[in-house]
Formats: sequence, structure tokens, C-alpha cells
Amino acid sequence: MHCPGCGQQQISTETKFCSRCGLPLGVVSEVLTHGGYLPQLAQINKSSETIYTRKNGVVFSIFWFIFFVPFLASIFGGVFNIEVMGELLALTGVFGGLMIFIFSLVYLKKPLKTINPDFYSQSVYRPAGLNPAANPALPPQQSIPVSVYAQPQAGNWRDTNDLEPRSVTEGTTKLLENDEISQ
Repeated sequence: MHCPGCGQQQISTETKFCSRCGLPLGVVSEVLTHGGYLPQLAQINKSSETIYTRKNGVVFSIFWFIFFVPFLASIFGGVFNIEVMGELLALTGVFGGLMIFIFSLVYLKKPLKTINPDFYSQSVYRPAGLNPAANPALPPQQSIPVSVYAQPQAGNWRDTNDLEPRSVTEGTTKLLENDEISQ
């Protein structure tokens, strides 16, 4: 395994931090182990699932309306000839459905989008360079050996004190020194 920060090859996949740059590698090795995704994310999404969502509340209000108004009101009002009961059930269906609908839109939250771990494990949705089967690790670090470097030549070496422009204080100090010498 190579460090994604600096490219340093690690001795073991169980290394906690990069020996060169100090990057925490615990999550990186876990991602590599599980094929490019973290299984904890799927567990978080499963634990946060609830049936009390905005969509479910709206659907329930529609079923409430359909059950009370056309179904129960027609049964009690038409079949059993109890008109008062049919009217009460129709009012309960209309106003109850409306109250559930408004409550759902105002107070209930939208459902969370869940992550399907199988989506990331399929190589179809993964770029070619990130396919662990084809490319199990980063390429080795490319470096230039020390023997290639040579000591700078005396004629080619440039003294940094000769660089221009100089700072304001250096120029002022030299002018003051010249004034003291000339006096």
C-alpha cells in the first residue's frame, strides 16, 4: 500500500500513520480492504431508516381519504341507510386526510438517500484506474538516486548575497556606513 499523500510505500497494510508525512492511513487501508467503500456508511443508513417520512405521510393521507370518504361513507350512508354516520365519516375522511397531509409536509422529514454498497463494488461504475483487480496498489515511487547528483561547480555556484534587489535596510545601512567613512 502506498500513502495517498506523499506516495511512500508502507511496510504493512496495518500501519496507522505514514512514516514520511504522518497521514492517518487507517481509513485508507479499510477502504482498500472493502473494495472502495466503507461498510460503516451502509450501517449508518440502515440505522437511520424510519417509516415516519414526508412521502409516507402523504401516501397515508391519501389512503385515509380514500378509505373514509368513498368507501365507508358510501357503505354506511347508502347500504345501511344511516345518513348521519355516512356524513360523519365523510367529514372525518376529508378533514382528517387534510390534517395528516399538512402535518406530513410541515413536520416530517424527507427520507435519507441510502448508499447501496453493491453499486461501488461493481467495476462497471469504477474508473479504470481505480479497479483493484487490475491495479492492486499505487505504482512505485520514482526517485533519482543520490549518485546522479554532483557537487556544484565553483564557477556555476552563485552567492545569494549578490542577488538584487536588496532590502531597504541593507541599502540604508551601507549609505550610513559610507557617510561615516567619508566624514
